Amino acid sequence: MLDSYSTPAKGSQKRALTTPEHPQSKRGVARLPSPSLLLSPASFSPSATPSQKYGMRGGRGEVVSSFGTVQGPRWTGKGQSSVRVEMLEGGENSLISSYKYMFQRLRDVRDVLTEKIEELGEELRSHFNIEEFSAVSLPVQNSITVLGQVCCDSNGKLNAQSVLLEAGQEQGGRQVPVDLSELKEFSLFPGQVVVMEGMNPSGETFVATKLYEGIPLPFHCPEVKQEMDEVSEPVMVVMACGPYTPSESLTYDPLIDLITIINKDRPDVCILLGPFVDSKHEQIEKNQVTETFETIFKRCVDSIVEGTKGSGCRLVFVPSQRDVHHHYIYPQPPFNLSSLSKDDSARVTLASDPCTLLISNVTFGLTSTDILFHMGAEEIMDLKRITSSDGTGTERFTRIMKHMLTQRSYYPLYPPAEEVNMDYDKFQQFSQMNLTPDILIVPSELRYFIKDVIGCVCVNPGRLTKGQVGGTYGRLLIQPNPVPVEGKRVSPCIAGQVVKI
Repeated sequence: MLDSYSTPAKGSQKRALTTPEHPQSKRGVARLPSPSLLLSPASFSPSATPSQKYGMRGGRGEVVSSFGTVQGPRWTGKGQSSVRVEMLEGGENSLISSYKYMFQRLRDVRDVLTEKIEELGEELRSHFNIEEFSAVSLPVQNSITVLGQVCCDSNGKLNAQSVLLEAGQEQGGRQVPVDLSELKEFSLFPGQVVVMEGMNPSGETFVATKLYEGIPLPFHCPEVKQEMDEVSEPVMVVMACGPYTPSESLTYDPLIDLITIINKDRPDVCILLGPFVDSKHEQIEKNQVTETFETIFKRCVDSIVEGTKGSGCRLVFVPSQRDVHHHYIYPQPPFNLSSLSKDDSARVTLASDPCTLLISNVTFGLTSTDILFHMGAEEIMDLKRITSSDGTGTERFTRIMKHMLTQRSYYPLYPPAEEVNMDYDKFQQFSQMNLTPDILIVPSELRYFIKDVIGCVCVNPGRLTKGQVGGTYGRLLIQPNPVPVEGKRVSPCIAGQVVKI
């Protein structure tokens, strides 16, 4: 295994620590004076050459999507290291404890899914004043209301003719085919908990005539009153998602460019989502590296922490399923950066995937898993009544975001995508929303966007690199909540942009 991380020639390993432009002695390696030296391409790959397409990219700094309005001429922060960044719910450290993935009993998985159906069902029953739910397989001639989870009748992709409704244990636990032809409109995906009204004359097929929309959770309402000058200062947040290298070269030029932007704009908080060492990168897959994956990741983090020290911004690191050196289980525990100094650790927050953060009285929901892509591939809708402009693009993203908020989960899809290794015990504890976040960050391979969905500002900042060329990153300017009056929530004023790197 050690040989697989090194080159056969001893001399090539020595040369891998230097570049012609920046010769570096062994004594200077420990100080790591510059991110460009630390992330020297020759350090990681024997055949590292800068990406020509990335270097020739156009449109740098171009704003490709925007939301809200900004008072003032420039998008800059103050680099306030005093801005509070904390885990809203806490307890994420228990994600470090043992997982049961591949050792989960089917009974335990069923219990988690049943509890989800019952909890959401009770919320819907109370909100819509439904007296009780009937068994979905009960043969009746009258209209009844049923509760269940949408699933597919085979291992193929869900379609309008393959929809099953699986009831919870209290409603019999059976699966019954659903006829959707009488519904005026619908948008469904596997794993969605729904309430339907209709008839089941034969007991074999439920004919749905009405579909109840889900109910989102309330927003966060601050309990502790803060001083007016503390909440009046605007906060600038920059967010970027990996990969941080072009696809054909293991060079971290995009990350170095991002560090330069951070030092210029001085955001108060910078949220960086993985992958930092991308398992899908060609040179990683072929093991064409001269350092261990952990070493490459450590150099990335050290370069970010050291390179942004002058800006004073707070840093948040979120792992990804594609981080080759980290745990592949969802939900993911935070990174372990025990080598950070005490001063550096004070401005670094290590978050799990997913997580909910409280940044200066504003709640952020974060997940690096590409739920947009996964749900977009499985969603079915009534194409007869939805126009082509609504069926794709921006309206499609709005529907998926709304599903996440109303299903109250960072990953409501079941069964999950093949690349997601779900631990359902941890999923129940750490992947459910306990409130509707003010801002929901969901980076994806799909097109970037920033928009308001039922009061929540949803952001897909895109990826910092797209293949061999540069991608995009996001930035937000937030006027935090004023002091609440009589416990009522006052929405923060949020403006956002997606910018080309």
